[in-house]
Amino acid sequence: MSDDTVELSLLADRARLAATMLGSVTTDAKNAALLSLADALTTASTAILDANHVDLDAARSNGMRGSLLDRLTLTPLRVSGMAGGLRAVATLPDPVGEVIEAWTRPNGLNIRRVRVPLGVVAVIYEARPNVTSDVAGLCLKSGNAAILRGSAAALHTNTVVTTVLRAALACAGVPEDAVQLVTDTGHAAARALMKLRGRVDLLIPRGGASLVDDIIENATVPYVIDGDGNCHVYVDGAANLDKAARIVLNAKLSNPSVCNAAEKLLVHEAIAQRFLPGVAADLMAAGVALRGDQRACELVVGMTAASPADWDTEYLDLIMGVRVVSDVEEAIDHIRAHGSGHTEAIITEDRLTADRFVGACPSAVVMVNASTRFTDGAEFGFGAEIGNSTQRLHARGPMGLRELTTYRIEVRGDGQVRE
Repeated sequence: MSDDTVELSLLADRARLAATMLGSVTTDAKNAALLSLADALTTASTAILDANHVDLDAARSNGMRGSLLDRLTLTPLRVSGMAGGLRAVATLPDPVGEVIEAWTRPNGLNIRRVRVPLGVVAVIYEARPNVTSDVAGLCLKSGNAAILRGSAAALHTNTVVTTVLRAALACAGVPEDAVQLVTDTGHAAARALMKLRGRVDLLIPRGGASLVDDIIENATVPYVIDGDGNCHVYVDGAANLDKAARIVLNAKLSNPSVCNAAEKLLVHEAIAQRFLPGVAADLMAAGVALRGDQRACELVVGMTAASPADWDTEYLDLIMGVRVVSDVEEAIDHIRAHGSGHTEAIITEDRLTADRFVGACPSAVVMVNASTRFTDGAEFGFGAEIGNSTQRLHARGPMGLRELTTYRIEVRGDGQVRE
């Protein structure tokens, strides 16, 4: 057994003990602890920002691209948002102990399904230090211990944030080992974390394709894939074009570096000549480089030809692929061939077409006449999210408190025996 595995095993053992102790922490106590965590982040804002500046200076020196720099950057407003996220989680219903369903058998046995925590949840994530507090808060409220493994780029920031959170937990009477940071950001340590079967109950990767591929190939613990966001907006022939333009611009421009930003625009041929030149001009004026198929390029001056790889690429940048399609079926076929399973949107006033699109799209979230940017735990009322599942098992879409629980079956009898 390697040194990495031994060290992580000890860390995971402490997390499992903390998770066991969390089982006896009341909802009121968890909520009070969450508020303490929020206050602690606010008080430590200067120290957190100072650490973040160290990470940002190193990232710039290493040539980190702009979209990742934006994810790494904390500001006073973003630290305040991290604290606000914890306060929001404190207001949400506690899923632990919820009776999902109950019934009585003819022999008098009373049976019920009851929500319980998963246990130890590990998250591997890249340069987004706000994830540190989001995961800690969601895991605490759902009765789970959290093992956090951020990227080297955010190590100083994550270390300070985690230190602040652990101290606040201890002051609130909650086991501080309920939140732990893996400070070894090397590949071997990440690989060791993926293999802690029996110690880690759920692993969630929040990173690029290489991380996801590594987990698929090597993880022996259960995992939920937080995959790419190659999100599409399809503007149908029956769309309100003013509405469509607002949605397309918001979906691409409000924050191009996040996974729910629109990466592809599909436009019905019946309205392409009226709609596409105008919205393309607005996108290009905002700095978006457009890459289109032949029909789209014929309609828009300055659009470059898309390569085959473009249709499968999550840009996380001011780049957008554009294709003209003959109908909703061609749009659906394109999404099935190239989508990542995250979020798709249709803009149409035709309800039957909308229903067809919703029913046929394979993605975790499908929008009708709304921006893809709404795929977010906070926007869905979850308070925050621990990730966004693009797979089909256990959880789909933004994962909040309920997705961090499983259930047990409780059976109560009065001396029954099976004949």
